[in-house]
This record gives sequence, C-alpha cells and structure tokens, in this order.
Amino acid sequence: MLKFAIFLFAVATTTAAYAQPTPPPAGGKYVAMGSSFAAGPGIAPAADNPGNRCRRSAQNYAHQLARRRNLSLVDVSCGGSTTERLLGPWNELAPELDAVDADTLLVTVTTGGNDLGYLGGLARMSCVNVAAQTGKAPQTPCGTPPPLPGDKTYAAVEMRLRMVVSEVHRRAPKARLIIIDYATILPSAGVCPVVPLSMAQADSSRGIARRLNEITVRVAKETRTELIRASAITEGHDVCTKDPWLNGYPSPGVPAEEAFYHPRLAAMTAIADALDRQIWPSQTGRP
Repeated sequence: MLKFAIFLFAVATTTAAYAQPTPPPAGGKYVAMGSSFAAGPGIAPAADNPGNRCRRSAQNYAHQLARRRNLSLVDVSCGGSTTERLLGPWNELAPELDAVDADTLLVTVTTGGNDLGYLGGLARMSCVNVAAQTGKAPQTPCGTPPPLPGDKTYAAVEMRLRMVVSEVHRRAPKARLIIIDYATILPSAGVCPVVPLSMAQADSSRGIARRLNEITVRVAKETRTELIRASAITEGHDVCTKDPWLNGYPSPGVPAEEAFYHPRLAAMTAIADALDRQIWPSQTGRP
C-alpha cells in the first residue's frame, strides 16, 4: 500500500510538469499501443507481411492518422494484449512500451478490456449459447467464459494504466499521449440476433464496459492525459443498430464478420477523425 501511495504521488507531481500539447510535425515518431481495439483484426488489408498473431490492420486508427499527417508510425498494438503486456514481455513479444523512446512525439493507447475478460467473455458466452441453441458442437471449442472481474481486478487495471502513463512521460518527455477508450459494442439495453446472450449476460458485459470506461476517464483526468471517447463516438452504431460500426456474433441464419464484437472500418475511421481534429484543431480536412 505504501509503495502504491508513493507511486501515485510521483505520478501526480510529474504530470504537473508536462508541456502543453503541440501537434507532431510531419515525420514525427508516433507509437500506437494497445489491444485488438487498437490493432483492428479482420479489417483488410493487414499491416504486417507476413502476418502475425497481433493481426494489425493497415486501416486501424493509428495507420489512418499516420498516413494523413505523414507520421513515422511504430504500431505495437496486438490482439489479446493487456495492461501487463504494455509494461512487460509477452512470450516472444517485447513490452509495448519498449517502442517509446526520447524521439517519440505522439503515443496512443487503448487497453484494459482483456484484463477484465470483456471481449473473451462476450465471444465465449455467445459461442456456448449458439451451440446450445443449435445442438451442434462448434468447429473450434468455445472455451470457458471467464469469471466476472472483482474490485481487486479493476483496481489493478487502474494502477497499471497509471503506470503506463507515467512510463510514457518518463521515456518520452516530449511526447503527446492520448488514451482512447473502447468503442461501444452492445446497445444500452436488450439484445438482438447478432448478440446471442441472455439478458443477464448482456447486462454483466455492459457493466464491465462501463467500469472500464470510468477507469479510463478517471485516469486521464487525474493524470492530465488527453482522452478520446471512442465509446461516445460509436454510440448509436453498436452491433444492434441499422448502421453497426462493430461486428456482431453469427447465429443461425444471421451471418457476422470474423472478428466477433470488434470494430469495423467505419469505427476506426471515426476514431482517426477524432484524433485528427483534437491534435490539429486549427486545420480542417486533411493535409
């Protein structure tokens, strides 16, 4: 507890000294970190050739922004990544933070959902329910849905997110850091054919999303870090709307794209637009 209090004090005292944000110049180094909601799996074309397990898209928000503003992008986002993987290694992958150095001028991060079993829980519960509905075993085993996260798990996510903020500023004093929360997957109430969940399952998933976004907003506010509310940007375009910006889950007679419960191109473009407006507010359109 004492070590955590000392860490929070250090964060509070160092954030006050951060410089006023300025747009990075053309050619400036931009590091994109985070989970699949930053990487953009399933959105063609792939960013990496040959492909790898991170499944980064050349059309994720980071790549779109880098092309618009001629930035030198280092995209280390990775499907399945957690806050721990930003801070430490993940099998053959180095910590995502290792890409951040003194030359870095812009950093974006979307993280935390996998720490809480949010996306995995949605997909596994949907898989189990569809298998029960159809009486057919899925080609790939569903796996066991993760338990609901407790208060200690949420607190650990918040602590590590604060550590990420502090580490970015320590490693890259000139960098502009922007946290981007998770796009809205489910409607505010109810379910639909592409959400094969019970009402209780959907409500518990909405609760996880709400608490994660609350943590993200609180950390951004208390560390004086910029924030893009992808959750608000995509509101009204959840998987159950007429114009969904995220994929649902395939049910009998209801097809869905491969990257279940993940952003589509429209969501990534909307987030890139919001980043562009926030970083270059005096400029309209694209350079």
